[in-house]
Amino acid sequence: MLELRPTCEHCNKSLPPASTEARICSFECTFCHECVERVLQGVCPNCGGGFTPRPVRPARDWKNGHSLARYPATSKITHKPVDGTAHAALVAQLDGLPAEAR
Repeated sequence: MLELRPTCEHCNKSLPPASTEARICSFECTFCHECVERVLQGVCPNCGGGFTPRPVRPARDWKNGHSLARYPATSKITHKPVDGTAHAALVAQLDGLPAEAR
């Protein structure tokens, strides 16, 4: 089950379950759209992968109990601001490789 994390790992901005600003990598590292674009340059600082918009889990039970009521978002905050120098080195190491080629 996809863990819906409540905030951006870098800036700690609130990202509620219905947020269209949340971005995740394949390991579910969660950042806001602004940090992904401006700070991270589309590179996950934890794994080097790319990002995609996080899906929105239905608030209402439309079918078979698949909703936030049955599968709520986590309340555990993962706030670990990115080290700019280390991340710049990672981005340089990737040398412009697109996410699908990393």
